[in-house]
Amino acid sequence: MQSNSKHLELLDDTSKTFEDEFFKYAQPFEYEKGSSPFFPDDFLKYFYVLVEGKIKTYQINFQNAKEHTLFIYKRGDMFDVITLLDNQAHDVAYEVIENAKVLRLPIQKVRYWLNNDTTFNKKFFPYLAAQMRHTEELASDLALHDTRERLINLLIDNMNPSKHFKYNLLQNLSNSEIAKLLGTVRHVVERTLKELKADELIETSRRNIKIKNFQKLLERSSQYLLEK
Repeated sequence: MQSNSKHLELLDDTSKTFEDEFFKYAQPFEYEKGSSPFFPDDFLKYFYVLVEGKIKTYQINFQNAKEHTLFIYKRGDMFDVITLLDNQAHDVAYEVIENAKVLRLPIQKVRYWLNNDTTFNKKFFPYLAAQMRHTEELASDLALHDTRERLINLLIDNMNPSKHFKYNLLQNLSNSEIAKLLGTVRHVVERTLKELKADELIETSRRNIKIKNFQKLLERSSQYLLEK
């Protein structure tokens, strides 16, 4: 686990002192797809870095069973950032959607690094800013755009390396999980994908969406039109 983890972007350009301490305190854990291994109180004690697989964090309304995915964490992602900063339990749920390997760190040690290691700060705060920007865009999308527009924007962002939490996100993702990202239901996503396929904008196969005409898809994007 350690040799594989040394290639994490988090450790690029950090000090030797930080890297040595990181591996001194990091404990590896593995979780199977479909499991829900984390509880809010866990994050009062521990901080996690994802090494392999995918883990989603989401909120659910138990009265109507509506579920909305906030983030899908991939290799190199860190959680829970909010609890790390405010030391309060965070009311979200987690589910492993691809067999995952994580490194668990004592949260007090991570707070110490935030206060005392500038190389860690240079990694952490841009990551925090990316999370904040993603959350802002998520709120705007839900408030301003319909499902078709949100799906088109997601397909475009999935190919944009500057969109940290959306880039290469859709690989092996089911239509049900895509729906939860968009705040809708599976059959709406499937209907919209069929429409985009009929317009010859995309091709679809099992858990794979390929863009056939990227420029034409951009022209259908309200996000693209605003940026022009």
